[in-house]
Amino acid sequence: MALAPSWLRDLAGAWVFYSVLPPWPWPSASFGRIARFAPFVGLVLGGLQVGVWWLLQGLGWSPAATIPVLIVCGLWSTGGLHSDGVMDTADGLSAGRARCLEAMDDSRVGASGVLAFAVVVLLKIAALASLAERLPGVMPLVLCSAGFWGRCAPLWAMLRFPYLREQGTAGFHRAQAKGLREGWPALVIVAVTLTVSVPLGWAPLLSFTLLVGMISSVAVAEGLGRRLGGHTGDSYGASVVWTEVLTLGLLALMIPLLARLAG
Repeated sequence: MALAPSWLRDLAGAWVFYSVLPPWPWPSASFGRIARFAPFVGLVLGGLQVGVWWLLQGLGWSPAATIPVLIVCGLWSTGGLHSDGVMDTADGLSAGRARCLEAMDDSRVGASGVLAFAVVVLLKIAALASLAERLPGVMPLVLCSAGFWGRCAPLWAMLRFPYLREQGTAGFHRAQAKGLREGWPALVIVAVTLTVSVPLGWAPLLSFTLLVGMISSVAVAEGLGRRLGGHTGDSYGASVVWTEVLTLGLLALMIPLLARLAG
């Protein structure tokens, strides 16, 4: 069997690391520079949610019944990887700067962590339900956009902030990162995907959605990095989820307004 290029083995590694989807039969996974391909995995997971949306809508399910299933699909497809980061980061922030890392290391989930998880789930449900009720046609675009930009947030965090744990298990992400060059494979993939899949008439909406997602990913990574004084594996995961929430929330607020103005 031919030896695969290193970038393809890293892509296979990203597939295994960031999702619970079946691993590829070839090539063998490498886990060196996988963070650069996390946005691609997010795009795939968003596409999986789109498939569930189409399936259940075709079976006659109401949006109100479908949205929680989409949330469950998102949690299952990642194995709860990023949700754990949300809870640990919330516990760390509530403990204060002096005990932040200690609280994040604690395997027990505190009240702040439970509350943070409940908040992100409820906000996602609210945003998706609003869009599904008023503009169901944009659901595929917003689901894929949230999945993609959520995984871009840790790339910005790695570029801008130090890693806070000397022996942290996620430290290899930043140690092997190569700055802005980390992002170009994912951007090429998403550009090609959207070019071939999005109708030409949707170009303004697509541009707006991408802008909102990009701003959300930078804002969340910057905000958490400044509060913590850097990032950890937990805050990388929290950046993913909170970027998804912020992206979905802003789109739910602004897309109907834009549609009304255009009409």
